[in-house]
Amino acid sequence: MSADDFPSAERDACLRLARTESVGPVAFQHLVGRYGTAAKALAAVPELARRAGRSPAIYTPEQAEAEIAHGQAMGARLLCVAEPDFPEALRVLDPPPPVIWALGDASLLQQRAVALVGARVASAAGCRFARGLASELGAAGLVIASGLARGVDAAAHEGSLPTGTVAVLGGGIGDIYPPENAGLYQQIAERGCIVSESAPQRRAQAKDFPRRNRLISGLSLAVVVVEAELRSGSLITARLAAEQGREVLAVPGSPLDPRARGCNDLIRQGAALCEGAEDVLRAIEHSGGFHAPLGPDYTLDDDPPAELLERVYDLLSPTPVHVDELARLVGAPPGAVFAALVELSLAGRTELIAGAMAARS
Repeated sequence: MSADDFPSAERDACLRLARTESVGPVAFQHLVGRYGTAAKALAAVPELARRAGRSPAIYTPEQAEAEIAHGQAMGARLLCVAEPDFPEALRVLDPPPPVIWALGDASLLQQRAVALVGARVASAAGCRFARGLASELGAAGLVIASGLARGVDAAAHEGSLPTGTVAVLGGGIGDIYPPENAGLYQQIAERGCIVSESAPQRRAQAKDFPRRNRLISGLSLAVVVVEAELRSGSLITARLAAEQGREVLAVPGSPLDPRARGCNDLIRQGAALCEGAEDVLRAIEHSGGFHAPLGPDYTLDDDPPAELLERVYDLLSPTPVHVDELARLVGAPPGAVFAALVELSLAGRTELIAGAMAARS
C-alpha cells in the first residue's frame, strides 16, 4: 500500500486519537492493537472512559481539520504510524509516536542517521568539532539528526546541510526556537527536514523536550554527545538512546571544563569514546538496522471487568510497578490489567499509573 492509498479517514482518526486528552503513545498503541484501527479505537474511547469514571476531551473533527490545514499550508506532511511512509526507525520504538509532522524532505527520515547533541552554551572548540564531525559523517552517507538548539546542535546542522540533516523540535514545526536560528531553520526546511510530534502551531513547553530527545535518539543508529554538563538534556538523549538499543558515544574533554563533565561521566559509565568520524563509523559498522522490540506476552483484546479498575488503582503508588506484579496481586491476566490501566488513564486518573504503564514489558 502506498502513502496515497492510506485512507484519509484513518489518518484523521489517528490524529484525533493521538490528540485526545489522556491518550499518550502507550495508550494509543494499546487501543489500536485492541480494536484494530484508530477509527474503531476512537469510537470506543467514550465508553472506556465512562467505565473508569470520567470522559476525556476528544479531539474534534474540526480541530483535526484545522491542524491538517495549518500544516499543509506550511507545506508539511502528516505521517501516521500505520502508514507506509512512516519512518521505520520510529515505528519500532516501544511505544512509537502515533503521528509526526515533517516539513521538507521526509525521505531523509528513512535513511541511516547519527545524532549529534550537546551544550547550548558550547565552546568554540566544541562547535568546531561538531560541525566538522557532522560534515565527515555526512560525506560517509549518514544523515545527521539534532534539536536545532544553540551551540552544538546548530553547529551539527550547519555541518550536515549539504548532505542531509534533520531537526527535531519540541514545539510544532512552525515554532522556531531559539529565534536566532530562524535562518538555519529556513535552510533545513529547504534542504533537510523539520520534524515534530506536536501540532504545527504549538509553542514548546519544558515538558516537550524529553519527548523531542526521544525522537532524536530514535531516528538514529548512534548518539554522539559533544559537550554536556552533568545536568544536561543531552544526557537525557544519551540515556534514551541506550534504552532504545542505540550506540552512545561521547567526546572527552578537560576535567577543568564543566561542559566536559557530562561526556567524561558517560565514558566512565561505558559510552564509547569519540575522537572523530572513524569512531562513530566503527560503532555502527555492524548495525543491522532497527528491529521491533518483543511485544508483551499477553493479548491486547482483553476487556477488564469494571471492578478490576478499582482493584488495580488501589494498588498503585508513586513507585513504578510491573504489570505482571499487579496481575499477580489481583489474580487477573496481565492483558486485562494493562487494559484497566489504559481505561484509568483515559478517565484522567493519571497521577499514579505512568510508572505501571511504562513498566509493562
